[in-house]
Amino acid sequence: MNQDRIQGFLQELPQMRQDLPFSPEVLRTLFVQTGGGSLASLEDVGKTLGKDQGLTTRILSLANSAYYGLQAEVQSVPRAAAVLGMAEIRNIVLALGVNGLTRRYPIPEDFDLGEYWTHQFLVAMVAKELSDMTDVGKPDNLFTSGLLHDIGKLITALKRPDDWAAIREKAESDEMTDSEAEEDYWGLDHAVIGALVLRSWDLPATLVEPVNWHHSPDLSPEHSTESNVICLADCVTHAVTDPEGPYVERVEQLCQAVDVDMDDIMEVGEELLDSDDIEQFVNILS
Repeated sequence: MNQDRIQGFLQELPQMRQDLPFSPEVLRTLFVQTGGGSLASLEDVGKTLGKDQGLTTRILSLANSAYYGLQAEVQSVPRAAAVLGMAEIRNIVLALGVNGLTRRYPIPEDFDLGEYWTHQFLVAMVAKELSDMTDVGKPDNLFTSGLLHDIGKLITALKRPDDWAAIREKAESDEMTDSEAEEDYWGLDHAVIGALVLRSWDLPATLVEPVNWHHSPDLSPEHSTESNVICLADCVTHAVTDPEGPYVERVEQLCQAVDVDMDDIMEVGEELLDSDDIEQFVNILS
């Protein structure tokens, strides 16, 4: 029965391109303009995002939040891009896009959106630190993949709330991780679900594939090192928030795979967890 449910669900996912709170063309053009080797100017990016005034307003609200700690208020998207960088504007737009899904579909009462975003940002920041520490991938790209890594969980909760609740119950009753419960329940995990949606948004493989393989990085055909980083960042974040949980042993294994000192990266995770840098950013989103 669950096989029929997942097949129907998978067929719906590419249509979520139309559920973005702004035109998919805006996102596609933004990624071209902010990609490596692009000659687009700050003004070009501003014009692209300025086509949606509501999006512009939200970008500036987040750019001026306490998370970024700017000394002076930015009043235009080109100025925000100049101060924060193209990659950061891209991340803000993506966060707003993902969060827009929660305005379109009812969110289950038991789904804690603030907790969800806190985890996404913590994983993103740990992934960026790992990229710097290991010289794997591009730090900005790995931050973005970390920011998106669990979008499949959110989409499942929004589009299939009964299945999401059943998976959560299985994870808790059988003492499984979420991905293990998902595999047992309907044969694939939230990473695959998230990647299918992100591909429909025309995001590049360098961002999507680490999301797709973040629970099985060794199986990634082309982006296994980046997938290892996202997997480790995810496990580190879980381990520092739940030291008695099943993730500490996995962190040790992954640290060997990416050649990073376990104590060093756990210290990074603990420091990020204790900081309140992202609180206002998360509050705005949730």
